[in-house]
Amino acid sequence: MYRLAVLILTFSFAAFAQTGTHTKVKSSKAGANPDATFAKKAAQGNMAEVALGKLAQQNAQNDDVKKFGQRMVDDHSKAEQDLEGVASKANITLPQDINAQQKAEQQRLEKLNGAAFDRAYMAMMVKDHTKDVAEFKKEANSSSANSDLKDYANRTYPTLEDHLTNAKAVDNALPKSAGAKSSKSGKKSAAKPTAAGESSGGTGLLLI
Repeated sequence: MYRLAVLILTFSFAAFAQTGTHTKVKSSKAGANPDATFAKKAAQGNMAEVALGKLAQQNAQNDDVKKFGQRMVDDHSKAEQDLEGVASKANITLPQDINAQQKAEQQRLEKLNGAAFDRAYMAMMVKDHTKDVAEFKKEANSSSANSDLKDYANRTYPTLEDHLTNAKAVDNALPKSAGAKSSKSGKKSAAKPTAAGESSGGTGLLLI
């Protein structure tokens, strides 16, 4: 009876120890390094902005959109080079490609040209840079962040904030629908009678 009790206790302890080990391994895998996560997102963001900026040079119609795209190529290329040096010093491996969502967004924009591209691209730039500014501000103000990454965030944050201001200005200046321009220029002729069965039309469909 005594031996049986000892065996039961031994097996119970072994099972508990094994469960505790698995729990510890699982929790360590689940807990991501905040600095590495920030660096990964920043790297993929830089690569995405450069790729889309180059696409804007090809597909945009508006000169201000093209200029903004060129600025994205220039500024985010510099930001990526800066980040590579910081990540190397912090022993953080950066991704070599953009993520699946960014690829999908790029493929969507590749199918657009002219005014449709301008509206979709600038709306995306406002959305992306709003998120970027928030994330970089959080990293810059973090008390537990790697000091080099924190300095990188502080250096880059003002540029991203300026990008957001620039993006909003360009986006707000764009016609929001395909028919907006022709509707504005045709105000004088709008009162002319139309032929029987002819529709006077309305505003164009918003693409974004």
